[in-house]
Amino acid sequence: MVLKLTALAASLGLEFHGDDCEIAGVNTLEKAGPNELSFLANPKYVAQLDSTRAGAVIVAQTQATRPGRLLVSADPYLDFCRAVELFALRQGSFFGVSPLAALASDLVLGLGCTIYPFVFVGPRTVIGANTTIFPGCYVGEDCRIGSGCTLYPNVVLMAGTEIGDKVTLNPGAVLGSEGFGFAPSATGLRKIPQIGRVIVGDRVEIGANTAIDRAALDATVIGSGVKIDNLVQIGHNVTIGDNSILVAQVGISGSTKVGKGVTMAGQAGISGHIEIGDGATVGPQAGVGHSVAAGKTVGGHPAMERVTYLRCLAVMPKLPDMARRINQLEKELAALKLAIGKGGTDG
Repeated sequence: MVLKLTALAASLGLEFHGDDCEIAGVNTLEKAGPNELSFLANPKYVAQLDSTRAGAVIVAQTQATRPGRLLVSADPYLDFCRAVELFALRQGSFFGVSPLAALASDLVLGLGCTIYPFVFVGPRTVIGANTTIFPGCYVGEDCRIGSGCTLYPNVVLMAGTEIGDKVTLNPGAVLGSEGFGFAPSATGLRKIPQIGRVIVGDRVEIGANTAIDRAALDATVIGSGVKIDNLVQIGHNVTIGDNSILVAQVGISGSTKVGKGVTMAGQAGISGHIEIGDGATVGPQAGVGHSVAAGKTVGGHPAMERVTYLRCLAVMPKLPDMARRINQLEKELAALKLAIGKGGTDG
C-alpha cells in the first residue's frame, strides 16, 4: 500500500510539517528509506534525526521545529504503532470455509468466518462472525469463540473453552489442557480429574506455545485486555485480572489470583494459592512465594520489595571483599581474645 503523507497525517489525526511525498512502509530511523515513515520516541536516538533517510518522521512537539517532513504527536510511539497497522501485511491468503475442514454438523458458524483446511471443530461449538481459524487447529466440544478472533496454526482449544471477541491466539497456544493435579496414595501419585474449563475475555492476545490449564472444578479465567507473551504457563484455577501483561516464560502455579493491570517480567515464577494485587510489578526472574500488595514492585529470589532488592544488588559485588575483611577481623578478634586471656592469667 502507498499513501500520500498528507493523507497519512489526516488518517492519524496528526499535525504535518513539510512538503508532501509518498509513503510505502515503515522502518527504524537507522534503516528507513525515502519512501518510509519512522518515529522518534526515545531521546537517546535524537542524533539519528540528522542522518536518517526516512521520508518522514513522527516526533514529539519538542522536535517540531526541526527541518524536514514531520508528523507532530503527543505520543510518537503509540501513533507509530497506529501507522504500522495501516501498512501491516495480512497473514494468510485463504477465505471462506474449506471442504477439507472437519466440522461438526451442529456447529454454529457466524457470518464472514474463514476456516482453513485441516481444522477440526467438535460438536455443540459456537463461533462468532468474522473469525479466522488457520490450519492444524483443534477446537473441542462445547467451545465458544467470539467475533473477530484469530486462531493461528496449531492452536488447541480443549472442550468447554470459551474466548471472547477480538482474541488472538498465536501458533501452538493450548487452552484447556489438563491441570497438574495429583494426590499421594499408598500406590503412588493418584491423578485428580480436572473437569473445569478456561474462560478468556475480550481483546486478549496469547503468545506462541503458551499453555493455560483448565480448572479442576470451576474455571481458569483470563480477563479482558490481557496480553500474554510466548512460552507462558498458567496453572489450573488461576485468575488474571483485566489489562495485565505477562512476558515470556512467566509461570504461575495453580489457584493464584492476579489483579488488574499487573506486569510480570520475563521468567518470573509465581507459587500457588497467593494473590498479586492490582497494579503490582514482578521483576524478571523473580521467585514469588508470598502474596504481593497492590501497587508494589518486587524482584529477586525469593522476591522482595524493589528497594530492598536494589540494595541487595548493590551489595552483591562487594561480598568477596566483605568476606575477606570479615575473615581478617575474625583473626584479629581471636588474637585479641587470646592476648586478653593471657593477660588475665598473668595477673
